[in-house]
This record gives sequence, structure tokens and C-alpha cells, in this order.
Amino acid sequence: MFKPFANLLFALLRYLAIGLLGFVIGVILLYGAWLRSGPALEPWHRVELTEEFTANQAERIRTMEDYWALEERLFAELDAKIYDRNAAPTGAGTWAATLFPNREPDHLPEPLGEVSADPLRLERALLRYSPGSAADPRGRETNWNRSFELSAEAPLGSVLLLHGMSDSPYSLRALGEALHARGFTVLGLRLPGHGTAPSGLLRLTWEDLRAATRIGLRHLAATVSNGEGPLPIHVMGYSTGAALAVEAALDRRDDDTLPAITSLVLVSPAIGISPAAGVTRWLNLLSLFPGFSQAAWTAIMPEFDPFNYNSFSANAALQVHRVTRAVATRLRTLSAEAPLADFPPTLVLLSTVDTAVSPDAVVDTLFNRLAPDRHALVLYDINRFALTTPILVRDPAPFTDRLLADPGLPFTLTLVTNANADRRAMVALTKAPGTAKVTDTEPLAATWPADAISLSHVDPPFPPDDPLYGRCPPEPDGRVCFGGLALRGERGVIKIPAQWLMRLRYNPFYDYQERRVLDWVLAANGGGEDARPNVPEEWREEAPEESPEESPDTP
Repeated sequence: MFKPFANLLFALLRYLAIGLLGFVIGVILLYGAWLRSGPALEPWHRVELTEEFTANQAERIRTMEDYWALEERLFAELDAKIYDRNAAPTGAGTWAATLFPNREPDHLPEPLGEVSADPLRLERALLRYSPGSAADPRGRETNWNRSFELSAEAPLGSVLLLHGMSDSPYSLRALGEALHARGFTVLGLRLPGHGTAPSGLLRLTWEDLRAATRIGLRHLAATVSNGEGPLPIHVMGYSTGAALAVEAALDRRDDDTLPAITSLVLVSPAIGISPAAGVTRWLNLLSLFPGFSQAAWTAIMPEFDPFNYNSFSANAALQVHRVTRAVATRLRTLSAEAPLADFPPTLVLLSTVDTAVSPDAVVDTLFNRLAPDRHALVLYDINRFALTTPILVRDPAPFTDRLLADPGLPFTLTLVTNANADRRAMVALTKAPGTAKVTDTEPLAATWPADAISLSHVDPPFPPDDPLYGRCPPEPDGRVCFGGLALRGERGVIKIPAQWLMRLRYNPFYDYQERRVLDWVLAANGGGEDARPNVPEEWREEAPEESPEESPDTP
């Protein structure tokens, strides 16, 4: 009596399975059609550069000299496969003439190379991979896409700079130069897959990045010494580079042949990101099928930034996910019995509304697993003078209020915020570990730009006078500058996403941040007590006097 019922159930399940399979196939086909309707992949999205470093070469590429030699061959390969094949025909003028068509020849900026532009295709004049263009990094005084070293004559110590995913050593250049001016030898390491073509993001692994980091650390330990041994080594990491810095500090616990790290400075650190990043592994698999090559990319954009890829790959997101998971797992395991007491003193600089990484993870995954009284967190609040709560999607006030009121925080907390909602004046509110109230209020000279809402993930390491991301000079010099870029028009007219245009690109409070970084590294370098959050008196900013006529509505 049950056989007809079983047959019916089996038939229903079979039809359901067929229907579900058809639905999945239909969704995949529609997704493929949507991909093909989007931006096309350019040669720099497809090129394979065989001279790139990988972890498999670590036994052969052992020193920075080896790494630099390989890097030299890599950039020669990039020239041959991309730049030489993308040159425009000669005979029609210069890129500068294309960028400034209304100027007389005598008033054009310095030529960026006698390579002609097609006046009907202005985008070539702004393309990173067009020789001599305004975005060609090779036409700048220094090509910051390459690893660099700033040597000090009588160094106090050394600093390794680790940039983030999709950018280059340029991102920490300003802070590195400030540390060099204070007597440190600075190594800005180009991580594998970066500084060349976005296609490098398709194949790299976080193990490649870790292997390169170890080469940089060993180089500083071997070359920056006082005759008795290596001088203190500090590591500064930005975004994914910050996760690599934490990983390097943890690696030292398992391998005492690795150099000891004296302190860490982490800028917008990728300690935790959205778990959804793990789904990108399926996009990588889908991209292997014919017609689905665009699936390997989460963003395909024009490449007009000389020191950062605008396009981003699914694999890059996956590798950030993997390294953050690895760091979180190790921190959780090592601190299971007690907080880590021998972890290097760590300073973190972060926007409260960073959407690329998780501010909560910095507290919960990192600082709460470290021994107290050795670490500090500097948070940049939103511009509370410019906004009112109703227009905010998410106000970070609950997060910052919770931290300020928590008497059990094991680290020093500083919040850079408005003195109050009715004033443009800014202050740095500092709360010592183990207290539930602000213990120091420092007035700051800097204020928010009138049109700025907040800092983003990418802003903190760049000063306002940064030649690429800072406030643009009043007279263009023929090279791209993004800090003052403000385009207005209808939706869908330009290829650049609105969220890209909204970011400020520089840090108005960079001077305060730089002093905090210098104070931190110098204090840790001296071997004394932990670096205190309050900067030395001679470095303090004088607070600007507010005009008595200033209205609360003054921008």
C-alpha cells in the first residue's frame, strides 16, 4: 500500500531536483550575461608576469638584494608586456596638451613624455598604462610602486612598512619619511602581486606576502646594527599589511630565528572583515569556465591611479579573509589561558566608520587578548559639527560611547572628535587603561574640511599636502591628483563609482597622528616604559582661538 505513495514521493523529489538544477543553471547563465554586459577586461587584467615573487621561491630568493634583482626583472617584464604594447602613435602632441587644450604651448606643464594622445580619447591621457600619461608612475620623480629603502647614517633602529591589498609602498611613504627624519632606517616593501598590474591580484596568496615580509625583516636585522647586534625593528602595517605585521609578531613565538619586533603601528588594520569575503572562492572557480572570466573580479574599473589598483579581484578578497582568519585563530589559541604578555607594544589608528575592516575586531580579536597597559587605540570619530543623526545610516556613537564608559579596557583609548556638536574645534579625548572616564583632553589645531563627513578606510596615512591624495595644488602640474576631485553629473555618466568619489582621500589630522606615531616608536625604541598616549609638550599643537562671531552653522 505504501509503494504508490513512495513512487509519487520519488517522482516529486526528482522533478524538484530537476527544477532546482534548472533554476541554478538559469541563474548562472543570467549572471554570465550580466558579467559580459559590464566592463571588458583589459590586458593589465589578464597579463601573467612570471618574474613575480612567490613563497615557493623563498629558498632561492633569501635576501633583499635577491628580491630587488627579481623586482627589477619584474618591472622590465611589465614594460615589455604592457607599456611597450600600449604606446600611442607619435606625431600629434603631448599628453599635457591633451589635458590642457586651452593653454598656449608656453604655458603647458612640464611634458610627461613626448608621447602623443588621441584627442578623441582623453582617457588615454589619464590611463596608468599609457606611456607618458598623467597617471604613468614611471614619469614621477620616484616610482613608489617599487620597494624602497631610506638609510640613516647612525640609525636608532629600523622600520618595515607593509602596505595594503591592491596598493603599493606609496601608502605609508609619508609616515616612513617622518620616521627616517627622526633617525630610523626605513624599508618600504612592495608586496608580491602589487605595484605592477591588477592581474597580480589573481594569483597571489597570503603566504606569498608573509614570505616577502620575512625577507624584509631579516634584511633589517642583518643590515641595521650597532656592531653588537641588530637595532630595534618596528613594523608599520596598513590594512592587510597590518594583519601581516601581527602575524609576523606571532611567528616570532614559534620561530626564534626570526627577528624580534620592538613595536607595531597598525593603520586601518584588517584584523576582521566581513565573513562574506569567504564566498569569493566560488567566484574564482566560476571564472575558470569559458565566458565567465569577469567573475574573477569584484570590481573592474579604469586604472588611472599610479600607485593603487582600482580593480579588485575575488582572490584578493579571499586572501584577506584567509589572513584575518589565520591571525584570529592564532590569537585565540595563544591567549586561551592568559593574555599575551610578550606581544610588542601596539598602536592602532582607525576610523570609527571604516567599512572595509571591522573596528570591533580590533578590540575583541586583538586588544582584549593582549596583556594590559602596553597598547593604544586612536579612533577618528565622524564630523559631528557637520551632521545631524537623522541623515546617518549608522552612527558610531554606541561603539565609541561603550569604549569610553568601559572601565575594563586593557588599552589606552583616544577619540579624535568635535569638542561638542556646536563647535568646529577638535579635541583628542584620552582614557587610560582601567578607567571609566576621560583622563586627558588635548585641543587640536586641525578641523574638518567643510565638506567632509568622516575618514574612510583609505584616508589615515595620507597628509593634506600629499601630492596625489591630498588637497590638490591650485595650479595643475599635468599629473593626476585625487584629493580635490569633485565631479557632478547624472548617474551612470562616468565609469567611477560614487563611493570612490565620496572618500576624502587624506587625513586632516595627519600632523597629530604623525606625532603620535613618532612618540610611540621612539618610546618603544628607547627600551623604557611603554609609550604614553600624550605627546611631548614641545610637540603639542596650539588650539586655534575661535572667533566670538562664529555661528554654530558656520561651515
